[in-house]
Amino acid sequence: MAAHPAETRPLLAVLRGERRDPPPVWLMRQAGRYLPEYRALRETKGGFLELAYDSDAAAEITLQPIRRFGFDGAILFSDILIIPHAMGQDLRFEAGEGPRLSPTLVDRTLADLEPVPARLEPIYGTVRRVRAALPAETTFLGFAGSPWTVATYMVAGQGSREQAETRRKAYRDPAGFQAIIDALVDATTDYLSKQIEAGVDAVQLFDSWAGSLAPREFERWVIAPTAELVRRLHARHPGVPVIGFPKGAGGKLPAYARETGVDAVGLDETVDTAWAHANLPEGLTVQGNLDPLALVSGGDGLDAAVDTILGAFPGRPHVFNLGHGILLDTPIAHVERLLARVRG
Repeated sequence: MAAHPAETRPLLAVLRGERRDPPPVWLMRQAGRYLPEYRALRETKGGFLELAYDSDAAAEITLQPIRRFGFDGAILFSDILIIPHAMGQDLRFEAGEGPRLSPTLVDRTLADLEPVPARLEPIYGTVRRVRAALPAETTFLGFAGSPWTVATYMVAGQGSREQAETRRKAYRDPAGFQAIIDALVDATTDYLSKQIEAGVDAVQLFDSWAGSLAPREFERWVIAPTAELVRRLHARHPGVPVIGFPKGAGGKLPAYARETGVDAVGLDETVDTAWAHANLPEGLTVQGNLDPLALVSGGDGLDAAVDTILGAFPGRPHVFNLGHGILLDTPIAHVERLLARVRG
């Protein structure tokens, strides 16, 4: 009898609830600036957004870390702000400053925007190209930003530590802010569904600014929309795992895991692994959570940090990853050392 695909792709098997030893490994932002081959391609192609919308270039970038390191998962090269760009906001990346969206929704509504859904088409083209070229044993991950995090950019026009402008809008005009969240749930469901139809095996929801909310607001603006998104995706695509990554959620992680229905929870580097293992639902897959700075530093400190994480989840399905994205100044040799340590 032929093996089920989940049995031949370690990462997909673990996301579906199996324990594998050694654990599968991939790294957030593994396709990017720390790789010399990425920097060389960017010099010839232009800026980040030009790369993301060039299906051939984005597919090549997605595949680069797979060729170099043989990670168990490939993650689509794109950006969480593709969705607001398609919803009608202008998107630009300023050197040293990060992404900018305009017009902001501080005192405007979605009705003021003119949607451009065609902006999503190159992303699906990237997925199809990667799917055709990916090794059979490699799991292909799509992704999107979670509604709360994407909404913070849409309202304020840029990221910030406290998301004060967005939080003020949510307190001041909860119905108006709910309309933004609801529109993002709709758009993100369709976007991820089309990624799945084009060839990804699983998807991750990045909630990079989840840690800025008080418990009541966390329940309304993070848990509730994520739960609805996951429910819709599971209904449309049974068996396709959804990873939730609510960075900074801390003590609210168990509620997030119980109430959203995600198939795996990503842990950032501030989460105590023993606490997570004891408090998250039994059998739920966890992903993480090496400090990206430990990877930059290397040496015995890196080895000790890797060993701590490897020993932290006895019997639980575990995906080895970072607690956030890989950093620009990460040495290639340290990534190789990490993989050798994890894989024994």
